[in-house]
Amino acid sequence: MEREELGAFLRHRREQLRPADVGLVGGARRRAVGLRRDEVALLADMSTDYYERIEQARGPRPSPSMLGAIARALRLTLDERDHIYLLAGQHPPSRHESFGYADAGLMYVLDAVAPSVPAHICDDLSTVVAQNPLNVALLGPIAQAPGRRSNFLWRWFTDPQLRARYLPEQHETLGRDYVADLRATLGQRHLDDEVRALVVELSAASAEFRDVWARQEVAVRRTTRKVILHPEVGRLDLECDVVISPPSGQRLVLFRPQPGTGTGERLEMLAVLGTQTFSEH
Repeated sequence: MEREELGAFLRHRREQLRPADVGLVGGARRRAVGLRRDEVALLADMSTDYYERIEQARGPRPSPSMLGAIARALRLTLDERDHIYLLAGQHPPSRHESFGYADAGLMYVLDAVAPSVPAHICDDLSTVVAQNPLNVALLGPIAQAPGRRSNFLWRWFTDPQLRARYLPEQHETLGRDYVADLRATLGQRHLDDEVRALVVELSAASAEFRDVWARQEVAVRRTTRKVILHPEVGRLDLECDVVISPPSGQRLVLFRPQPGTGTGERLEMLAVLGTQTFSEH
């Protein structure tokens, strides 16, 4: 592990970022150059002390998941992400494995639309690696959930609380769309172990998934109309767009309000309410 090089690289990248670059409010009397260490720690969901020790070259070797979270917080490119893995003495993950990393270009858009459009970033297996605050208020905290619970497809077939937020008449169609997209990913990734493991675990956990998987349907997800029945603001009619980043293969999922439905106004209300009434079970 190249502690001094890793710390210097992280410090340099942190000082290049402004709060607005990562969706934070800087404040009028700000003295720090770039982001503060506590802000990086907040974005990476780790303690400030842990991040400080890494940057000051006196901490332990960070795990792959911690490095992924730091890469996400600092909006690193894929090459920069791989660089910090190597400096930390870790093998860089393949471009399909995220370890909490979110594509830097997609994160820029995620932050830009945050005030009015719920959005999240996921990998090609639907594991959510980043959400903006409005997306958390819409669907709940998925990106930071442990294990398979950070995977939207897993949650769709195993979590009644999440599914209850969607119009019941759409459940069958949406489930088939999600599974058809997974089968397309399976072909693109040449039946690799990560895809196989997800299919095996979903098949064991959900009879519904087994039935839909047996249909052999294949289709890449692009744009879908969805109706979410939010417990606080009511019905939300949304256009769900999927934007794919060629370098990483990750997807930005945008929940745009359908014009003329009042959804835009209700999303404004949801932005004010935030996540104060949402509880994770």
